[in-house]
Amino acid sequence: MGDGGGGAGAGGGGLDVVVFPWLAFGHMIPYLDLSKRLAARGHDVTFVSTPRNVARLPPVPAGLSARLRLVPLPMPPVDGLPVGAESTADVPPGNDELIKKACDGLAAPFAAFMAELVAAGRRKPDWIIIDFAYHRLPPIAAEHNVPCAVFLIVQAAAIAFLGPRWANAANPRAPLDFTAPPRWFPPPSAMAYRRSEARWVVGAFRPNASGVSDIERMWRTIESCRFTIYRSCDEVEPGVLALLTDLFRRPAVPAGILLTPPPDLAAAADDDVDGGSSGDRAETLRWLDEQPTKSVIYVALGSEAPVTAKNLQELALGLELAGVRFLWALRKPAAGTPSHASAADADELLPDGFEERTRGRGVVGTGWVPQVEVLAHAAVGAFLTHCGWGSTIESLVFGHPLVMLPFVVDQGLVARAMAERGVGVEVAREDDDEGSFGRHDVAAAVRRVMVEDERKVFGENARKMKEAVGDQRRQEQYFDELVELLHTGGREINDEKYN
Repeated sequence: MGDGGGGAGAGGGGLDVVVFPWLAFGHMIPYLDLSKRLAARGHDVTFVSTPRNVARLPPVPAGLSARLRLVPLPMPPVDGLPVGAESTADVPPGNDELIKKACDGLAAPFAAFMAELVAAGRRKPDWIIIDFAYHRLPPIAAEHNVPCAVFLIVQAAAIAFLGPRWANAANPRAPLDFTAPPRWFPPPSAMAYRRSEARWVVGAFRPNASGVSDIERMWRTIESCRFTIYRSCDEVEPGVLALLTDLFRRPAVPAGILLTPPPDLAAAADDDVDGGSSGDRAETLRWLDEQPTKSVIYVALGSEAPVTAKNLQELALGLELAGVRFLWALRKPAAGTPSHASAADADELLPDGFEERTRGRGVVGTGWVPQVEVLAHAAVGAFLTHCGWGSTIESLVFGHPLVMLPFVVDQGLVARAMAERGVGVEVAREDDDEGSFGRHDVAAAVRRVMVEDERKVFGENARKMKEAVGDQRRQEQYFDELVELLHTGGREINDEKYN
């Protein structure tokens, strides 16, 4: 066992850890959660990013501020990257190649940061935990004899689907091959991309503006780290971590789901801020308080899903046709999408008269919506989601069946996995090549999960998943075992445990 809920634990004193996430908020927030948990256990953590990203993160809880510091490194200039763009949220969807180029440029400021630690006589880090994008950092760490681990925040099965270098070399894949499970997946499996989704994964194998493909970047990073940490566990993805250990020939270590904070972290976070308006929060929850138990479907497609104006119109009309209560966290589409250019507010994004026709049973929230609190509310009975891994985990924790509308990256694979577990249904696509869907597809999926007899099966399966991931003691044990591995330097690996 590791250090439990507090104190240094096995291996002596507290650790000194540097963490460096990819420049996307869907990555930075899980890295911050990881950092808070380490700090709550008595370890010193330095969270590294760029100035604007550090400024946009929630403040460190006062109870952890002595052990968790946020350090900005200067964002390198990159030709073509807009001034002030420091994360994927600042560029159009699918146009993050220049952000990756900037990540490569961060190697020099990171080297200077490490050199300053040595020059100042400070204790050098015990570990540097990096994201998939930073293949240039392990050689810098090695100059100071500091080991690296990589923390991947996406679905573990998605990494297994992409596969290691050797498996891809032995089994080359043409574009259509990604619409079937890879040969190294144990049968039977439904894990595969749709044709419209396969374009993304094919592109990930091609060099981009950074000069390196996403897959090559990930391979180099994993190959230069002692082990790989996943935001997952066997209860959520049975057998996948063992498969990953075998495929990548280094331990695949679960950190647990990193959602419900342990008591010591919850106490430290009493004064934490999530960046939202208390008025928005109160209004949303007050409306939910007035709704019957499990009568509302919560709708949220994340902050960077490449939705179009047409997508939003059909989704709205589908919710209207379904005839169920809904709470929709509608975010303005990301910069560069057609919807962003043509609409300034919800009135312009939604069909004419939509809000009037659904008034009383539906709410469209365009401000900040406290997703975890909404999902925890008794009035919520299901979640219509883009299947980002973080959102999916949050839904599983609260036992909600899913209506799934995936777009890019690992979202399609997450949807297939959840459908295979029987916790929900995907919205049918009218055109598998384009990935388009219509209002009737949305309405049919929503009614299957919320109204029709099948809802009982989906609800029961979701409750079973909730029980599986809701064992807080087991979740803490996953994190304790990770900390113990960090204490031992990653060298003392019990192979039987991971194979």
